[in-house]
Amino acid sequence: MDLDWLRANPRNLGISLHHQRIRETPVPGGDVCDAARLTLDDGSELFVKRRAETPSDDFFAAEAAGLRWLTVPGGPPMPEVIAVDTGAIALQWIEHGEPTPAVAEDFGRRLATLHRAPCPGFGAPWRGYVATEPLDNTSPGADVTWLEWYRSRRIEPYLRASRDAGALTDGDVAAVETALAAIDAPPEPPSRIHGDLHPGNVVWGADRAWLVDPAANGGHRETDLATLRLFGGAPHLDRIIAAYQEIHPLAAGWEDRIGVYQLHLALVHTALFGPGFAGLVRAAAGR
Repeated sequence: MDLDWLRANPRNLGISLHHQRIRETPVPGGDVCDAARLTLDDGSELFVKRRAETPSDDFFAAEAAGLRWLTVPGGPPMPEVIAVDTGAIALQWIEHGEPTPAVAEDFGRRLATLHRAPCPGFGAPWRGYVATEPLDNTSPGADVTWLEWYRSRRIEPYLRASRDAGALTDGDVAAVETALAAIDAPPEPPSRIHGDLHPGNVVWGADRAWLVDPAANGGHRETDLATLRLFGGAPHLDRIIAAYQEIHPLAAGWEDRIGVYQLHLALVHTALFGPGFAGLVRAAAGR
């Protein structure tokens, strides 16, 4: 199997991986997928993710749709989607580099450019996923604010699941609700956002930073900037933010809203992995 054949037969990805002899090197791929570096017959190298059981047949299709939608002129590079089917996705291989200050500043400007790209509304025309959790991307009515949409689509389902599973206490639930009630998000138009932009989903290449594994949707741009601070924060985050501000200045008080924007991913972690991540929720709500 070579790259040209795979491009011409993208729906045969899974059966080809199963039946053909392809050189594979296991690589880290996150908590929910098996990942490998493929070397094809023509020497081309790809990154492939697969799952023996997917939450739904559109699981990898949603990732492919997000990568393509987030690819805008002047924005952060996304790996090209080479092939996708119900059980796997094959992407352009990215050679890793170092997170230098110059690359961080370039990334900040490119992220701002992505957030300025035309976006028709909140949500997306496909069902989304974050890890294996489904994301309701249904667009709201014209009279629904972003904060109302965020509460109903991104907070309440995972808050409820975390509480029901015993990952959060009643006090934790109350703290989240208090934080949401106290915030006043600026009335900005929707932006194309990555939606799962923790530092692990930024791949630092030789001369620029790439975005991978999106939960893409139309949302509030401050979400991506807030989640870059999770899990120790992205390298050179101050440079990223400063360069971002050159292109697309943030509304006053954005630092006061960081915790609320982090709540979604924090709650996804308690819903998926249990009370070990309750501290992440408490920190976001307390912030």
